[in-house]
Amino acid sequence: MDDIVRQAMAKWPNVPDCYGWLGLDARGNWWMRDDRAQAAGAFDSGQPGAKGSLLRHEKLIDFIQRNYERDARGCWYFQNGPQRVFVELEATPWVWRLQQHAADTQPAGPVMPVSVRAHSGMSVECLGCLLDEAGRLYLHSSLGLGLVHTQDMSLAADLVEAGQWQPQAVQAAELPARYGFVRSPATVAA
Repeated sequence: MDDIVRQAMAKWPNVPDCYGWLGLDARGNWWMRDDRAQAAGAFDSGQPGAKGSLLRHEKLIDFIQRNYERDARGCWYFQNGPQRVFVELEATPWVWRLQQHAADTQPAGPVMPVSVRAHSGMSVECLGCLLDEAGRLYLHSSLGLGLVHTQDMSLAADLVEAGQWQPQAVQAAELPARYGFVRSPATVAA
């Protein structure tokens, strides 16, 4: 968490929480949801306009990602100064990007070494692999559960075929309870 955020929290300790105004989609993009977007439907509803406006300002996105955390209920939020801005999740709290690296020596198997990074840029180690009924691939890490980005599924498939990842079958609806996250903090607060 940024020092300026800690200072603001100490200076104004009783600022009310904010719900419904920020979303994270299944590709790791941040969305600002004004009143019109919220009125159009739930963030993950697929209704036209429900996602809101895609954030493109790099410094704002970096600030959000540096101050992105989870509360005791499993609700993810962005600590914006003294205010918690809870995040509506389209899928999971993390979106994983995979990057294949050229090996300095001959690779041990058919797949070169791969690094896993969160949508925020943090490197993580894969602790487990899950595959849901729609063919979406999830990885569990020390940060929590995340969805593999759609653009990286070819590389993920190579890792599965090589036996480096062994996905366990799971129902997508079971993931929030099983991994302790809430997709819509606004519904919990209501």
